[in-house]
Amino acid sequence: MITLENVSKSFGKNQVLKGIDLTVNKGEVVAILGPSGSGKTTLLRCINHLEKPNKGKIKIDNFQVDFSRASKAEILSLRQKTAMVFQQFNLFKNKTVVENVMEGLIVAKKLPKEEAFKKSVELLEKVGLGNKLNSYPVQLSGGQQQRVGIARALALNPEVILFDEPTSALDPELVGEVLSIIRTIAKEGITMIIVTHEMAFARDVANHVVFMDEGVIVEEGNPKEIFQYPKEERTIQFLKRFSEEEMYYI
Repeated sequence: MITLENVSKSFGKNQVLKGIDLTVNKGEVVAILGPSGSGKTTLLRCINHLEKPNKGKIKIDNFQVDFSRASKAEILSLRQKTAMVFQQFNLFKNKTVVENVMEGLIVAKKLPKEEAFKKSVELLEKVGLGNKLNSYPVQLSGGQQQRVGIARALALNPEVILFDEPTSALDPELVGEVLSIIRTIAKEGITMIIVTHEMAFARDVANHVVFMDEGVIVEEGNPKEIFQYPKEERTIQFLKRFSEEEMYYI
């Protein structure tokens, strides 16, 4: 289980997160929705300390960090329990596909190269890239690069995978292939927190939906509660922006 307590973050005088409390159960897929500037990505980045929260706590199973006084060792342990899949892929351009996946296994997990290579190949085959092992990122489509990013995250065997708008940098025709991979992972019971603007995907894949606005959680619940029977006016206004074709239920 992952618990966030009073997580707050400001950039100068701009308070982006205003005391977030959130509980994520093991094996749960959480979709975080909300307009631009609502704090979704900042929250995700605070979870693994890519952004340093001003205050608050995070607990992952029996491991807890108080962000206001987190040590370097605690931050390292926190990052070892999480893995991030970024909007812009963040692959090493000078490394091959298989080397990109191997990197974390060798550096963070201290695996021997042969073992890291074997595991990386297995994961790349899982995401449909077994024939691209020796390609470089520049030789791949955006969808393929994102699938490498997903394989890299899976390689670390984290407690939770954090997805930051995983399809936002993709051409529309490539979105489906990435969402299909995430659907497959979800069925395996891996805990995931996904910031997304893909409403139909969130409704179909997530079992816990969070709607954020102006740095707070406005409403949360299961997909049926949020998408079909939202209680808060701000949630209703946000969902009305999406078409009947995309949302099915409007």
